[in-house]
Amino acid sequence: MNQAIQFPDREEWREDLHAVCFPVLVSGMQLTCAIRAEVIARRFGGEEPQQWLLRFSENRWDLEEEASDLILDGQEDNQGWVWLS
Repeated sequence: MNQAIQFPDREEWREDLHAVCFPVLVSGMQLTCAIRAEVIARRFGGEEPQQWLLRFSENRWDLEEEASDLILDGQEDNQGWVWLS
């Protein structure tokens, strides 16, 4: 993993976005990464927010690696968010 990209363990469920959101520090600047519930359910299972948070935690390393690749590829949206799909 790129040392300039760090993922604090502070994921949260955002009902308004229907997604698990998690912060990332990129060379000291904070961005937000997110993965929608339907993506977690399709990839890892789960039927409700508590299960989706658990599935996120169980697959954290792979999801962080995926987010790192998207960040390095410049895939942030116009608000500085990185969405995993």
